[in-house]
Amino acid sequence: MQYFQYDKKGELCAEDVNLSEIANQFGTPCYVYSRNALENNWRAFDKALADIPHRICYAVKANSNIAILNILAKLDSGFDIVSIGELERVLAAGGDPNKIVFSGIGKKNSEITRALDIGIACFNVESEAELEHIQSIAKEKNKIAKIALRVNPNIDARTHPYIATGLRDNKFGIDISICLSLCQKVTGMPNLQLIGLACHIGSQLTELEPFLEAADCLLKLCDQLTEMGVHLQNINVGGGLGIIYHNENPPPIADYVAALRKKISGRNFEILIEPGRAIAANAGILLTRVEYLKVTDHKNFAIVDAGMNDLIRPALYHAWQTILPTKVHEKFPEKLYDIVGPVCESADFLGKDRKLALKAGDLLAVCATGAYGFSMSSNYNSRPRAAEVMVDGNQAHLIRKRETIEDLFSHEKIISG
Repeated sequence: MQYFQYDKKGELCAEDVNLSEIANQFGTPCYVYSRNALENNWRAFDKALADIPHRICYAVKANSNIAILNILAKLDSGFDIVSIGELERVLAAGGDPNKIVFSGIGKKNSEITRALDIGIACFNVESEAELEHIQSIAKEKNKIAKIALRVNPNIDARTHPYIATGLRDNKFGIDISICLSLCQKVTGMPNLQLIGLACHIGSQLTELEPFLEAADCLLKLCDQLTEMGVHLQNINVGGGLGIIYHNENPPPIADYVAALRKKISGRNFEILIEPGRAIAANAGILLTRVEYLKVTDHKNFAIVDAGMNDLIRPALYHAWQTILPTKVHEKFPEKLYDIVGPVCESADFLGKDRKLALKAGDLLAVCATGAYGFSMSSNYNSRPRAAEVMVDGNQAHLIRKRETIEDLFSHEKIISG
């Protein structure tokens, strides 16, 4: 929270801008990001890897606003994408196509074609069927597609089951038992060039052991391929490093990278890493206003103007997000409140049993929402999506206008007759 702190008057600020001023200017609900936080989080990975060949490929799905992507592109970041929409966002933001890694299990013909046309760095291939598909399209276009096989090592990431991706039960990656045979198959596919191996076992990991187990699996495969005469240019260790939302204790970025470096010491290839949450999450907050206080014999509710359509993590994952008042009231007693939104679902809550001193009209900041906040938001209940604001020192910039009601049905059409 070092980028979102209370000033001497007891008012919460984003860098040097008072959040109340942002709410007054841009309305609520509103996502607010710190440019310094984004840049410093990215640089922490870059610094930890500074003296070895590496590429940091920001996971675009965490937050895909083109202003954020542009900030990272200016730092010479690479990008990890999973759709043509993310691809086009990176290009619009000034990202280098030759630093784009295309992951995801369901790449369509049009997506593969577009990626080949612009010359992305690599496809992370997730199945034998996809391998053959890319070969066919590359042959049609008389191009060479650079690929890495994404390995599923059957490792428990010890995270929420919805964001675990490295077990046999998960849809992602190629079973490690067939990876060597597929690598041999690639050598007979003239329009494919195998340049690496990749592995991503999940998100919001808070222990080093699963990362290191996955690295061991990749390195063992690399050694076996070397014995077969196949020499790789890189290995991609994925992303997934967790952050502190509540009482988690994830390793610091420097410790995480240092542990990986010990594994790869002395090996002659580039290391790719795909952080998303660890760069964007604590760089953002969701600003929301209390509309009503509803007190019952059983429960106290603070009904706010942000709902599960704005931030779905609490409903989807039962995730804890710290919720802070932008101004502390000394005259009001603290009570336990469920912080709930206006959406017609009982799952519509941002936090439960939070001790706060509140009155109607107060502003609240839901912390660590820079990743998987806006990017997972929706128009459920025909609610326009929130505005997004970037703070840079003492300046606040609108980087996405709030949607209007008219925007919601601008692509719809009434059938005449």
